[in-house]
Amino acid sequence: MMEMKPLVIGDLIVEKPIIQGGMGVGISLHRLAGAVARAGGMGIISSAQIGFQEPDFTTNFVEANVRAIHREMKLAREAAPEGAIGFNIMVATKHYDVWVREAIKAGADCIISGAGLPVSLPEYAAQAYREMEEESLPIPSRRVKLAPIVSSAKSASVICRLWDRKYHQAPDFVVVEGPLAGGHLGFTPEQLKEYGADTENVPDTYRQDAYDQEVKAVIKVIQGYGEKYNKHIPVVTAGGIYTHEDVEHQLALGAEGVQAATRFVTTWECDADQAYKDAYIKAKVQDIVITQSPVGMPGRAILNPFLERIKKGDRPAIKSCFQCLEHCDIRTIPYCITMALVNAAKGDVDHALLFCGSNAYRAERMESVEEVMRDLLGE
Repeated sequence: MMEMKPLVIGDLIVEKPIIQGGMGVGISLHRLAGAVARAGGMGIISSAQIGFQEPDFTTNFVEANVRAIHREMKLAREAAPEGAIGFNIMVATKHYDVWVREAIKAGADCIISGAGLPVSLPEYAAQAYREMEEESLPIPSRRVKLAPIVSSAKSASVICRLWDRKYHQAPDFVVVEGPLAGGHLGFTPEQLKEYGADTENVPDTYRQDAYDQEVKAVIKVIQGYGEKYNKHIPVVTAGGIYTHEDVEHQLALGAEGVQAATRFVTTWECDADQAYKDAYIKAKVQDIVITQSPVGMPGRAILNPFLERIKKGDRPAIKSCFQCLEHCDIRTIPYCITMALVNAAKGDVDHALLFCGSNAYRAERMESVEEVMRDLLGE
């Protein structure tokens, strides 16, 4: 059995090389992130529409989300005072800079950022520290770790080259998210087809070997920037990580850790409503489908009555705009993704978009975070 070494990100040491992936809206908040951090992994809170439970969410969108960022981080830290806890923040969201700055002020150990290239992430992080100095806020001795999410060697090269040129720095670690991931995917429909990840029977069609080569290419790119900046930059892989064998496979490729999200949904500690978790447990392999997001990105979700109605051309009434995504036109979108995901978090699963990874159908029962961690690590 392969030795499971800690994930070392500069002066941030994660005892067990497992990062729990960020899941929004409201699926990975303080309960799940705190439990994973307490178990020795890295817990990740999703900032996506994080303030959806605030009473003024529809009328005071930005302030509601800012309050929730600080509250969720505080509660997660109380659950795991010594644990590693960070945020997943999507580039595609409006007010991206605000969420980054507030997450750092709240005490995040890291920010993992995808759904677009996080070109300005270092700039917003530096701005947060300047604001903390101006406001006489306590500044942690350990600076926040910044990690872009990439899907290919090309995207890894682009973001590293931009950070190198604009900020004279390299990422602290990099997350490579493959085509088996849940939610919005960083692949075109053509790329998903090329990898055999677009069918309703992915276990039989997925070309693992082809994407393994891409992972190795990303690692090579990152090593080059690590050498340039004389720093060790770990690569963490994500997408389809469900078993200990999956973890070992990724580590054998050269990854130093893995990020898993779907596996943590059916835990008692996950912040989602039980009905959302039950949808995973009930799902069959043919129920996991690729759908088109309102903003034009392919995503993976569970086929349910909501998606069936959308496929037939039904358009749920959109009562208000939540200013969630930069490229979203309320006049033309087929449905409001915020409302669909809020419904999922609250358990209204027949009127919800149930994002999931390709292995969601494998969930058979509820588990504790501790059980999932032990299983992933082969303990």
